[in-house]
Amino acid sequence: MPTVTATAPRPPDTDVVCLGEAMVAFRPSRPGRLADVPSFERGVGGAEANVACALAAAGHRARWIGRVGADGFGDHVVAALAAYGVDVSAVQRDPRRPTGVYFRTAGERAVSTAADGQPFAEVVYHRTGSAASAMSPELIARETAWSGRVLHLTGITPALSAGCLALVRGLTAAGPGRPLVSFDVNYRVGLWRDRSPALLAGLARRCDIVFVGEDEAEAAWGLRGGAAIRAALPEPDILVVKQGAGGATAYVRGGPGRTGDASADRVVSAPALTVDVVAPVGAGDAFAAGFLSAGLRGLDVRTRLRHGHLMAAAALTTDADLARPPERAHADRLAALDAGAWGRLRLGPGWTGHPPYDGVDENTPEEPAP
Repeated sequence: MPTVTATAPRPPDTDVVCLGEAMVAFRPSRPGRLADVPSFERGVGGAEANVACALAAAGHRARWIGRVGADGFGDHVVAALAAYGVDVSAVQRDPRRPTGVYFRTAGERAVSTAADGQPFAEVVYHRTGSAASAMSPELIARETAWSGRVLHLTGITPALSAGCLALVRGLTAAGPGRPLVSFDVNYRVGLWRDRSPALLAGLARRCDIVFVGEDEAEAAWGLRGGAAIRAALPEPDILVVKQGAGGATAYVRGGPGRTGDASADRVVSAPALTVDVVAPVGAGDAFAAGFLSAGLRGLDVRTRLRHGHLMAAAALTTDADLARPPERAHADRLAALDAGAWGRLRLGPGWTGHPPYDGVDENTPEEPAP
């Protein structure tokens, strides 16, 4: 009888799987109202696709899973993501439903009104009945979505349809073989008008890493401040609360298990950078990609937050749909600066391609990690 040798499980061949919607994005050729803009440039938009592209550009093995139409726009989405190095082998083509599209002006914020002092943004979506809205547990196999070290989801997908909500619920449920699950709340007012945003909180509580902006939490759940948000979302091992110009704070579970006392959290903060903003689009997705990238490399939480800020700065300082991330060595050097040097950084257009930037002394001593 032949001898049977036990083998260890094969490690995932993908670092991060990003599952969600990708659309063709039309960006205006000049500032102004959509009614006045004469022409548009075509690109690709979608929170999860943005994260996948940023991770691939940063040297990670990233896969995007989604559905697009069997149309020219679907061809463009798949080709554009593949050009960034994203694995698109699991993308499904729908012969009956179209690829979603949207048009936007120069500004875009998840929670925005003209009265809040921010530039008013127009965003017009044509996504109802799209191929992406047909995603469901029956069409997306769990083993495919769970095939990476990390699964990244956002709160946009469950708002698209009942099938999408069921899919995200299934993928965030505990079970053998579940990878680390990352969830960006990404609250969009228009998507949740006919649904309760409390669903978002329930999904976030099932995940391991959660990203949420203070403005999102207040708009969706009436919560103010990081402590209140953490009290409402005590289960994630890491909760990252983004505070805009105030920086970001991570609440890190101090002990094992998923139901520990949040009062035992380790709280780690990283101030935001001074950035000469070109376009405020995609910074949240870039921040998540930077944080996850640093986590995949085993870096400490404060350094992950700083890499999030650096990747967000790359997005803010370009008007392209997807920003070129800084070279890894350049980003590592900036992330290791002491608090004073970090606070003096000012990043503008082109900074990712010209290290060292802004006269920063490369011999500035590191600040000890928390």
